[in-house]
Amino acid sequence: MEEVIKAFTLWLAVGTEAAAALIIGLATIEAVVSALLLFLPGRPGHAHSGGPQAAKEQVRLRLGRWLAVALEFELGADILRTAVAPTWSEIGQLAAIAAIRTLLNYFLQQEIDKAEGRHPADPAASTKIQ
Repeated sequence: MEEVIKAFTLWLAVGTEAAAALIIGLATIEAVVSALLLFLPGRPGHAHSGGPQAAKEQVRLRLGRWLAVALEFELGADILRTAVAPTWSEIGQLAAIAAIRTLLNYFLQQEIDKAEGRHPADPAASTKIQ
């Protein structure tokens, strides 16, 4: 029974990583499309959002928020793997990866918060992903 639980936990970790990859992929596509639309003249809402610099910042912030979500998924997968890691070496490696991802997420969130303070979010994009 223990082996079945370990196998299920590892598959769950793989599924969580796949969800993170999907989030990153979709967020990247969204950011690329949004960035490309900034090149179109007379884009609706362009002047309302505070000009081209603010519009670029919104694209960057939205991508950053999604990357933070994906990092949380990756951290969840690391935690699942740690629960079934059989050796101290693997536990140490997973702990180091989890620490790096946590730090990345922390500093990414700090940057998002600072940028939002400089440019308040567009009311249409007021849903904050944390």
